[in-house]
Amino acid sequence: MRASEMKKGQTIKIDGKLYAIVDYQHVKLGKGGAVYQTKLKSLTDGSIQNVRLRAEEIVEQAYLDKGTYEYLYSSANEHVLMDTESYDQITLDDNAFGDAPKYLKPNTRLQLSMYEGRPVVVELPNTVDLGVTDTTPEIRGATATNQYKPATLETGLVVQVPPFIEVGDIVRVDTRTGQYVTRVKDV
Repeated sequence: MRASEMKKGQTIKIDGKLYAIVDYQHVKLGKGGAVYQTKLKSLTDGSIQNVRLRAEEIVEQAYLDKGTYEYLYSSANEHVLMDTESYDQITLDDNAFGDAPKYLKPNTRLQLSMYEGRPVVVELPNTVDLGVTDTTPEIRGATATNQYKPATLETGLVVQVPPFIEVGDIVRVDTRTGQYVTRVKDV
């Protein structure tokens, strides 16, 4: 496709590398033709790059296959996922899976984008509910605002939580920021 036909969120291939278009802007220079100043996110390492493309320049559009997978378990540095439609299992290493194991319990569903049969992007749910396994007890009479304490969750993740959180509570954590959101009421 031509650079003038690109849209935010599309996946393109430049010099053999996959990028997602984060943003672009049409810029008319004083002399010469117009260009597109694009902000591209690398799908392999997550880095952001600014690339200038001429409007008539041809870029290769990459089509990703998205599917819903279920996280099964981790062993050493391998993580096993199952396709929820075909029940096929795939194994990802730490590099492909990133920091996702900190947020995942067995049977958690997530989105996986594949390019030419190779996993490229693991999309976690925005929030996950995890149980608190260790934290210090609440200090009575300590009423200072924004007084947080560390809590270890069932996956080993450590987050800062308010003082009223106790061992056994279930807390909601934002997977994008790694921060405590709220305490989840018992079901």
